[in-house]
Amino acid sequence: MNEFRTETGGRINRDKPVRFSFNGETYSGFEGDTLASALLANGVHFVGRSYKYHRPRGIMSAGSEEACALVGVKRGGGRFDPNTRATTLEIVDGLITQSQHCWPSLKWDIAELNRLGSPIFSAGFYYKTFLWPRSFWQKIYEPIIRKSAGLGEAPTDPDPDNYASRFAHCDCLVVGGGPAGIMAALNASRGGKRVILCDEKNEFGGELLSAPQTLVENLLALDWLEKKLQILRQRKNVTLLTRTTGFGYYEQNMVGLAQRLSDHLQIPPQDLPRERLWKVRAKKVVLATGAIERPLVFPGNDRPGIMLAGAAKTYLFRYGVKVGNSPAVLSAHDSAYASAFALAAAGVKIAAIIDLRDEVSPELIAKAQLLGINVLSGHRIEKTTGRFRIRSIRVVPNKVAGRAQKIPCDSLLVSGGWTPSVHLFSQSGGKLVWSEKVGAAIPDKATQNVTCAGACNGDFALARVFNPDEKKSKDPAPVPGPDATQVPLRPARRTRGYKSAAFVDFQNDVLDKDIGLAVREGFHSIEHIKRYTTTGMATDQGKTSNINALSIASDALNRPMSQIGLTTFRPPFTPVTFGTLAGNSRKDLFDVTRNAPTHEWAQKNGAVFEPLGLWQRASYFPLKGETKAEAVARETLATRRSIGISDASTLGKIEIGGPDAAEFLHRFYTNPMLGLSPGRCRYVLALKEDGFIYDDGVAACIEPDIFHVTTTSGGAPRVYANMQDYRQTEWPDLDVWLTSITEQWAVIALNGPNARRLLQPLISDIDLSPGAFPHMSVRTGSIFDIPIRLFRVSFTGELGFEINIPAGYANMVWEKLMAAGARYDITPYGLEALLQMRAEKGYIIVGQDSDGTQTPDDLGMGWAIGRNKEDFVGKRSLARPDIMAPDRLQLVGILTKDAKTVLEEGAQISAEKTNKVPARMIGHITSSFWSEPLGHSIALALVRGGRAR
Repeated sequence: MNEFRTETGGRINRDKPVRFSFNGETYSGFEGDTLASALLANGVHFVGRSYKYHRPRGIMSAGSEEACALVGVKRGGGRFDPNTRATTLEIVDGLITQSQHCWPSLKWDIAELNRLGSPIFSAGFYYKTFLWPRSFWQKIYEPIIRKSAGLGEAPTDPDPDNYASRFAHCDCLVVGGGPAGIMAALNASRGGKRVILCDEKNEFGGELLSAPQTLVENLLALDWLEKKLQILRQRKNVTLLTRTTGFGYYEQNMVGLAQRLSDHLQIPPQDLPRERLWKVRAKKVVLATGAIERPLVFPGNDRPGIMLAGAAKTYLFRYGVKVGNSPAVLSAHDSAYASAFALAAAGVKIAAIIDLRDEVSPELIAKAQLLGINVLSGHRIEKTTGRFRIRSIRVVPNKVAGRAQKIPCDSLLVSGGWTPSVHLFSQSGGKLVWSEKVGAAIPDKATQNVTCAGACNGDFALARVFNPDEKKSKDPAPVPGPDATQVPLRPARRTRGYKSAAFVDFQNDVLDKDIGLAVREGFHSIEHIKRYTTTGMATDQGKTSNINALSIASDALNRPMSQIGLTTFRPPFTPVTFGTLAGNSRKDLFDVTRNAPTHEWAQKNGAVFEPLGLWQRASYFPLKGETKAEAVARETLATRRSIGISDASTLGKIEIGGPDAAEFLHRFYTNPMLGLSPGRCRYVLALKEDGFIYDDGVAACIEPDIFHVTTTSGGAPRVYANMQDYRQTEWPDLDVWLTSITEQWAVIALNGPNARRLLQPLISDIDLSPGAFPHMSVRTGSIFDIPIRLFRVSFTGELGFEINIPAGYANMVWEKLMAAGARYDITPYGLEALLQMRAEKGYIIVGQDSDGTQTPDDLGMGWAIGRNKEDFVGKRSLARPDIMAPDRLQLVGILTKDAKTVLEEGAQISAEKTNKVPARMIGHITSSFWSEPLGHSIALALVRGGRAR
């Protein structure tokens, strides 16, 4: 119907009508409309319900600061998006939207009965109400709270869309595409510097789009805008990103951007991602994020139809929409008059302008009179009426007793001034300072290379955006100036004795009296007040509520605003979809999976895989008709009797180099490392500072100043991170470097009595005889003309060699070894056989045979501690009395009386022969197997005082 649409004007495409539905009813709009503008054009203000009292809520803004108009969105392909701001959602044909947080319908919501309990639902009521009787918590309170908590419904179907991400680097990133941001981009892009300019709206221009008659450098705003954008488009060093929100500012000038790519398209290209995450590292960041208009606090200020005055002007000039036929205006700032005058010029009858200030500019009053608008200065609103949309206001003088006036209206436009949008600056670590002149916090000291420009810097006058000497300026930011139209403001006060609710946070139903109550109950920190009342904790993060809350707290605490402080501005600035943050990390890519170099060979030969940390490792290689147990038994016997081959590339590998490499390892591990000569290896244990084992491995001395250290497959990242931590913070004096080489070297393990016989004719430059190449040694050489590091180590208890070879040659060497080993019936074995063979030998798996609370002595590995070492990580903790107690859990071997009984891993061990529950438990099984070579089940267990039993 579009009865509130202007005949001409706006930035919409009137040649392309769009049909969409809201709560099952079909409406029409135009291409370029948001859901909010299209609904307002159809006379729909009432769109949702508040969180606590389920009060009717309408559209209150025109941008991302919206706190009330949240909807659920259904699109093709089964996608459902909850909590979408109607003010930023661009409509497309066939769009289906619905209200949320209401039942059974928007108009008749049974939870609206909550308002009857508003006297007891004051700030912190949940802390006081649900403590007694305690038995009611799980049975009554918790189920009700969980059922009614949250906004909207989480989607249940998989997200059908694709998402992209990219890194970008630039000399200057400009966030905000208004006049300040455009000027910053123009200045910064001179000389070929790389510049990225982004804005969350669908086009650049910012406030200029809502003020087309404004003259900028002797041009109409839109003409000036097109001229400047044309220059930027022609510069190849400039990247322009619309529909892109700067949502987070991180260390070292890293800014996160969320770019919406396809939601606004009727038929998106099949290969086009829905959204893209930009991770931008910039030498300099310019924040031109503008300012957010403040609502006012007065009785009945939350009815549908009450909105920000600046939003009404935006809807008029950007979307060609009149927000009402007879709106009233409540003002505490000159900018509200601009909205009233614009609507009046479009033929809208302004019911009245009520100005909280006693003194108003004579020029404004004169212009209002010229347009036939009645101005009531020094007045306030003490009541509003209308259930699903405001119908009238009752106005009284501020200071002197006077007759109340009832003014009919179908909307109310409010303006309490403007708050600089300093969220990103604060996230950057920058310090804010309270400005009495601006009546808000503004940027003060930056900790990163960032500059704020325009309204977000407290410079509201358009003239201050332009640097008169911009050709000589080296700073890409506009020069801030001292003059501004902002004035110190306080929200309107409630009328004494009047019971209508005056809301501060519209989504969470926080009243002005809730903040006063929090102060009376001892919450004097603004962060405590925020949490106790939940003000500023809605999905808009307090963009429209925080300043008013601070002002009320200031009065209640009798402190100036400058001493109240600010709540923390946390990313994201506006909500970001999980899909954007996850990118490709979903389904099979959700957890990055590493494949061993011989993975494809294993697949072709029937391997069954299992995850090992981030790796997919062959678990066993079943022959046709074999069960898992039969395959593992066969692989184990083959390795014990002749030779087995396994891909052990999943082991973590770190190269430690430098003159102090041995000293570094000597301090890091429990074992003595200073005497390890080139060509020798040593088993090593890594302890946390509490003395408990968290990893083990083998350290091999390749050269006097180069060591090749292995870690457990799942522990490599942690060990490497800990090494870097100690190198940089504890031992910066050591001349040592660390390199992760896990991916560089593939490892092929050969185990069994025939391992040496297989390798000897294949390796000519290494003497493999027992005397020349003893156990726990390492040699460098070649196999099939490929360089290798050959380790003489074993994790199976059999004669063993580990061939470290450049990963790219692993498949070729593997296949040649398989061919050469055919005469010995070489058998590939998987992880299950390996784990069984090491248990037969009594070797531990850190994390399986330990739980993070075992010391070396607990695991029977006291021999791995260098007793004469002056210090190593965790040494001091090993001397604690509780660590040396004789009844600690100790690792022991277990044999069952019945040879065929295989114990369950994790089974508890009782000290008593009883079925009585609970029984006293003294330990548990950590590893358990059927051993085919032994013909008996075996197990390892942690048992209290185990070695003494």
